[in-house]
Amino acid sequence: MSIGFTEDTRSSRHHRRQTRPPTRFDLSLSENPFPPLPSVLRAVNQALARANRYPEFLPRELPEIIARRVGVHGDQVVVGSGATGVAMQIMQSVGDGAEIVTGMPTFDGYPIIAEMIGMTLVPVPLDAAGNQDLTATRRAIGKRTAVVVVCRPHNPTGAVVPAGELKSFLNAVPNRVTVILDEAYAEFLGPEDRVDTLALLRKHSNLLVLRTFSKAYGLAGLRIGYAYGRRELIERVQRLQLPFGISATAVAAVSASYAAQPELAARIRHITEERETLRNALLACGHAVPRSHANFLYLPGPGVATALRRAQIAAKAYPDGSARIAVGDREAGRAVLAAVAGLR
Repeated sequence: MSIGFTEDTRSSRHHRRQTRPPTRFDLSLSENPFPPLPSVLRAVNQALARANRYPEFLPRELPEIIARRVGVHGDQVVVGSGATGVAMQIMQSVGDGAEIVTGMPTFDGYPIIAEMIGMTLVPVPLDAAGNQDLTATRRAIGKRTAVVVVCRPHNPTGAVVPAGELKSFLNAVPNRVTVILDEAYAEFLGPEDRVDTLALLRKHSNLLVLRTFSKAYGLAGLRIGYAYGRRELIERVQRLQLPFGISATAVAAVSASYAAQPELAARIRHITEERETLRNALLACGHAVPRSHANFLYLPGPGVATALRRAQIAAKAYPDGSARIAVGDREAGRAVLAAVAGLR
């Protein structure tokens, strides 16, 4: 499998805004294809009726709601503008000039934020199967390393680091280094692939678990993310909390989403079933698509990104011709298959 760096990783922020051609399907951002559930929309609309009022100066209600769900105390949760906003708070909390180590390619937010705040990105290539190489990641940690990121599932390949490898890695990371366990797609994991994050937190004071409501919950436009960990580490990150930065609609949407878990679980099942159906069809056409544990598929190049673009399908493209596509929309999946079927 060919795993290439993203264009965003190698370009300046000034060139990231690109004019997109007309598209039939936009699968470029691993979005949930479904709108928020009706009960969530009602809750958000009710909150909007009070939009003339400021939200909490510093968020207290939302961290408490999330804490009850994940099984920690409210002061062990920090919230922000999507997982990206929380990641930025974490990275800013370690100071300028430090290093961040992560497998590459990865979520574009990490190299972008590192450039913005003056951190040095230390990339660790993925292995041939698209997995994060935790042995090489451990070797890349140096005296200036302040943050290490492990994505589980990984973006863009959808691969999952085995639980045993993750535990061994955490045992080997110096306690002075903050480890971000990025679980943006954790809701798509099967029971056999999940890890007991609370047990990991009890053992590792330098660990932060990062999650979002943008993917499985379908609330990308509301920008709601959070991290949880030991109080001392969360307190350091909370010092960078933006006043009035969490809207009342976020609180309403999260509460309603938690109350609608059966409906959300059904949507997740639909997305994962569509993912497997499309992957099997692509495999039958000769495309070596790795198994994904998220709401996207990684289609190795060459030529895939070009074929999708010519079919007016927006995808996350990579310099070697590979592409990542969001899944869940059956019609879009058929269009993807038709666009790339003749490449192999």
